[in-house]
Amino acid sequence: MKNLLPAILITGALVMTGCSPQFWGGAAVGALGAGGGYEYQSKRQMDQLEDDYKSGRINREEYQDRKKQIERGSIIY
Repeated sequence: MKNLLPAILITGALVMTGCSPQFWGGAAVGALGAGGGYEYQSKRQMDQLEDDYKSGRINREEYQDRKKQIERGSIIY
């Protein structure tokens, strides 16, 4: 689902603007910005998860479940 929205937006932009160099530069910057935002949020979630586990607010099972959820939504983790 996360990959579907950017694909739709890029396809729509191609139809409206053609294949101009300005479009490709803007698309690349936009894609990097969006990807960076997702990964930054994933890192914050993982850091918070680590803090919760180390402080005893969650148990090992919940830690593993939440970690898997974060990893599924991230390229880095």
